[in-house]
Amino acid sequence: MSFASLQKNIRRLYEGATPEGVRFRYALLMFDVVTVLFIIATSFLPSNNITEALDVLFGVVILTDFAARLLGSRHRLRDFTHFSTWTDIVAIISFLAPLAGEAGGFLRILRTLRLLRDYQMLARLREDSTFFRRNEEVIFAVTNLAVFIFVMTAIVYETQKFRNAQISNYADALYFTVTALTTTGFGDITLSGTTGRMITVIIMIFGVTLFFNLARALLSPNKVRFACPTCGLQRHDSDAVHCKACGTVLNIPDEGLT
Repeated sequence: MSFASLQKNIRRLYEGATPEGVRFRYALLMFDVVTVLFIIATSFLPSNNITEALDVLFGVVILTDFAARLLGSRHRLRDFTHFSTWTDIVAIISFLAPLAGEAGGFLRILRTLRLLRDYQMLARLREDSTFFRRNEEVIFAVTNLAVFIFVMTAIVYETQKFRNAQISNYADALYFTVTALTTTGFGDITLSGTTGRMITVIIMIFGVTLFFNLARALLSPNKVRFACPTCGLQRHDSDAVHCKACGTVLNIPDEGLT
């Protein structure tokens, strides 16, 4: 198989609208979900031979996916200016490099940033799933908040486990992160020193912002993504007949009442 033919086949899988390409990208999405669940679950468990073997397995699959994306890319150098490319590289290293050990293990949580960041996958989900179309903002808000919580939990744990007797495991770090994020602040666990205080400030400022963003998405009127053919407005009420910006008649796809 020639290099050009290989590139063509890869692009068909990652970009094509064929049934094979669609199934392949859904399989990748399911793999990303399983990876995130594995990362979260193993963060609360001590390292053992089974988890280390699974680390390598996940790392090899992610590395293969990364290499395939790079091979099929039309702008390889530009890809390295994208944050998601570097988060994938960091995640691959944290899965495959034994020398990273537990100290580098928290870096793999950055793999969650890949979840729902593939524009073609998003377009496919909008087309195939009524639930996703109607709840896209909520799904993104939940995903962003969850990623922030577990990234900050990992940072709290890795920076405090050797200096703070109150942080002995990921559960303690998660408990502190959530209490700081919600500004409950029970005070039974605190982070000492300038570094600890700065981490707490970051959790409170950014966490509260993400929390309110989720609340806004839950409480705001339900919107769907449908571009107005005249003015291009993207978000409309799910039952809208006319565009609020220009008054153009809309034909938003709807399965009707059940």
